[in-house]
Amino acid sequence: MRDGRLTNQELAQRVGLTPAPCLRRVRRLEADGVITGYTAVLDPAALGRGFEVVINADLGANDRASVEAFEARIASFDEVIEVRRMFGLPDYLIRVRVADLATYERWVTTHLMGDPAIVRVDSRMTMKVVK
Repeated sequence: MRDGRLTNQELAQRVGLTPAPCLRRVRRLEADGVITGYTAVLDPAALGRGFEVVINADLGANDRASVEAFEARIASFDEVIEVRRMFGLPDYLIRVRVADLATYERWVTTHLMGDPAIVRVDSRMTMKVVK
Protein backbone atom coordinates (compact mmCIF):
# COMPACT_ATOMS: atom_id res chain seq x y z
CA MET A 1 0.00 0.00 0.00
CA ARG A 2 1.11 3.52 -0.63
CA ASP A 3 -1.48 5.18 1.59
CA GLY A 4 -2.06 3.47 4.93
CA ARG A 5 -4.90 5.89 5.67
CA LEU A 6 -7.19 4.47 3.00
CA THR A 7 -10.43 3.12 4.34
CA ASN A 8 -11.20 -0.52 3.65
CA GLN A 9 -13.96 0.69 1.30
CA GLU A 10 -11.49 2.81 -0.71
CA LEU A 11 -8.92 0.02 -0.82
CA ALA A 12 -11.51 -2.52 -1.95
CA GLN A 13 -12.62 -0.20 -4.74
CA ARG A 14 -9.01 0.34 -5.91
CA VAL A 15 -8.22 -3.38 -6.07
CA GLY A 16 -11.57 -4.45 -7.50
CA LEU A 17 -12.96 -6.35 -4.52
CA THR A 18 -15.96 -5.93 -2.29
CA PRO A 19 -15.13 -4.68 1.22
CA ALA A 20 -15.55 -7.99 3.11
CA PRO A 21 -13.01 -10.08 1.14
CA CYS A 22 -10.67 -7.09 0.97
CA LEU A 23 -10.68 -6.78 4.76
CA ARG A 24 -10.10 -10.54 5.13
CA ARG A 25 -7.08 -10.33 2.82
CA VAL A 26 -5.62 -7.35 4.68
CA ARG A 27 -6.08 -9.09 8.04
CA ARG A 28 -4.47 -12.27 6.65
CA LEU A 29 -1.50 -10.24 5.35
CA GLU A 30 -1.15 -8.66 8.80
CA ALA A 31 -1.40 -12.04 10.56
CA ASP A 32 1.14 -13.59 8.17
CA GLY A 33 3.60 -10.76 8.83
CA VAL A 34 3.50 -9.45 5.26
CA ILE A 35 2.08 -6.15 6.51
CA THR A 36 4.26 -5.38 9.50
CA GLY A 37 2.82 -2.00 10.44
CA TYR A 38 1.68 1.41 9.30
CA THR A 39 3.80 4.55 9.46
CA ALA A 40 3.54 8.29 9.06
CA VAL A 41 6.03 9.96 6.71
CA LEU A 42 7.37 13.09 8.39
CA ASP A 43 9.11 16.10 6.86
CA PRO A 44 12.61 16.11 8.43
CA ALA A 45 13.09 19.84 7.77
CA ALA A 46 9.89 20.65 9.68
CA LEU A 47 11.34 18.73 12.63
CA GLY A 48 14.64 20.62 12.53
CA ARG A 49 16.47 17.66 10.97
CA GLY A 50 16.76 18.69 7.33
CA PHE A 51 20.48 17.90 6.97
CA GLU A 52 21.20 14.25 6.13
CA VAL A 53 24.60 12.58 6.16
CA VAL A 54 25.45 9.05 5.08
CA ILE A 55 28.43 7.72 7.01
CA ASN A 56 30.68 4.80 6.13
CA ALA A 57 32.31 3.50 9.31
CA ASP A 58 34.88 0.76 9.82
CA LEU A 59 35.55 -0.97 13.12
CA GLY A 60 38.96 -1.98 14.41
CA ALA A 61 37.76 -5.18 16.05
CA ASN A 62 35.18 -7.60 14.75
CA ASP A 63 34.66 -9.88 17.73
CA ARG A 64 31.07 -10.40 18.79
CA ALA A 65 31.26 -8.33 21.99
CA SER A 66 32.80 -5.31 20.23
CA VAL A 67 30.30 -5.45 17.38
CA GLU A 68 27.29 -5.80 19.68
CA ALA A 69 28.49 -2.98 21.93
CA PHE A 70 29.06 -0.68 18.95
CA GLU A 71 25.65 -1.50 17.47
CA ALA A 72 23.92 -0.79 20.78
CA ARG A 73 25.74 2.55 21.13
CA ILE A 74 25.11 3.75 17.58
CA ALA A 75 21.45 2.70 17.61
CA SER A 76 20.86 4.67 20.83
CA PHE A 77 21.38 8.09 19.21
CA ASP A 78 18.21 9.96 18.16
CA GLU A 79 20.11 11.50 15.24
CA VAL A 80 20.77 8.06 13.74
CA ILE A 81 17.86 7.04 11.52
CA GLU A 82 19.37 3.92 9.95
CA VAL A 83 22.27 1.56 10.62
CA ARG A 84 23.23 -1.26 8.28
CA ARG A 85 26.00 -3.78 8.89
CA MET A 86 27.50 -4.48 5.48
CA PHE A 87 29.34 -7.36 3.84
CA GLY A 88 32.82 -6.13 2.95
CA LEU A 89 33.80 -2.51 3.42
CA PRO A 90 32.59 -0.31 4.89
CA ASP A 91 31.61 -2.29 7.95
CA TYR A 92 28.62 -0.01 8.59
CA LEU A 93 26.48 2.40 6.64
CA ILE A 94 24.90 4.91 9.02
CA ARG A 95 22.30 7.57 8.11
CA VAL A 96 22.15 10.60 10.37
CA ARG A 97 19.73 13.54 10.34
CA VAL A 98 20.56 16.77 12.13
CA ALA A 99 19.73 20.47 11.79
CA ASP A 100 22.80 21.61 9.85
CA LEU A 101 26.49 21.09 9.10
CA ALA A 102 27.67 22.64 12.38
CA THR A 103 25.40 20.31 14.36
CA TYR A 104 26.70 17.33 12.39
CA GLU A 105 30.31 18.35 12.99
CA ARG A 106 29.68 18.49 16.75
CA TRP A 107 27.81 15.16 16.69
CA VAL A 108 30.39 13.22 14.67
CA THR A 109 33.28 14.65 16.70
CA THR A 110 31.63 13.80 20.00
CA HIS A 111 30.02 10.47 19.23
CA LEU A 112 31.92 8.78 16.41
CA MET A 113 35.46 10.10 16.39
CA GLY A 114 35.67 9.45 20.11
CA ASP A 115 34.34 5.89 19.82
CA PRO A 116 37.19 3.46 20.50
CA ALA A 117 35.68 0.81 18.22
CA ILE A 118 35.80 2.99 15.09
CA VAL A 119 38.98 3.25 13.03
CA ARG A 120 37.59 5.14 10.01
CA VAL A 121 34.69 7.49 9.34
CA ASP A 122 33.81 8.74 5.85
CA SER A 123 30.91 11.20 5.63
CA ARG A 124 28.78 11.87 2.55
CA MET A 125 26.33 14.77 2.56
CA THR A 126 23.04 14.13 0.80
CA MET A 127 22.47 16.58 -2.05
CA LYS A 128 18.97 15.41 -2.94
CA VAL A 129 16.73 12.47 -2.08
CA VAL A 130 15.47 11.13 -5.41
CA LYS A 131 13.46 8.17 -4.13
